[in-house]
Amino acid sequence: MSAGTAPRFLCDEMLQRLGRWLRAAGYDTTIATDAEPDYELLKLAIKENRLLITLDKDMLEFRRADGTVIFLDAASVDDCADSLSQKLNINWLYKPFSRCMVCNAELSDATPAQIADLALIGKEHVDAAYYCASCKQVFWEGSHVNRMRAHLNDWAFKFSPLSSQNEFA
Repeated sequence: MSAGTAPRFLCDEMLQRLGRWLRAAGYDTTIATDAEPDYELLKLAIKENRLLITLDKDMLEFRRADGTVIFLDAASVDDCADSLSQKLNINWLYKPFSRCMVCNAELSDATPAQIADLALIGKEHVDAAYYCASCKQVFWEGSHVNRMRAHLNDWAFKFSPLSSQNEFA
């Protein structure tokens, strides 16, 4: 990674929840879903210039793992977020909710027509909505986003006390 460039991640299948939180924070994060062989994941991370985050200590044994594999010795998603933040100084408020939580594509502002097509009760109260051109979905900031934003704020406070000075800010 070059200085000032946000890291791109590949989370192995054991870290799907952490991967979704990294997406919520705005990081480009691929999440492995199939039981791909470890070396294939490493090759993919190298090919796509991603950091491979894993709970599998055996991944460190590969010759090409140095500088690519980040091993987290943690159990819960909170512990994983803490450990990753210590290793990389993650800014959990990097670009909140700028990526699709489903496919990882960057979101754009939804058009008024896309908002009007939402099957929502009370959609007249939707102030902001975002569109994923890749999976053709419209997302809006409902109460779930408020809860997730509070969670990201909590992690930023607990794990990244200097997040406003973070090189990825």
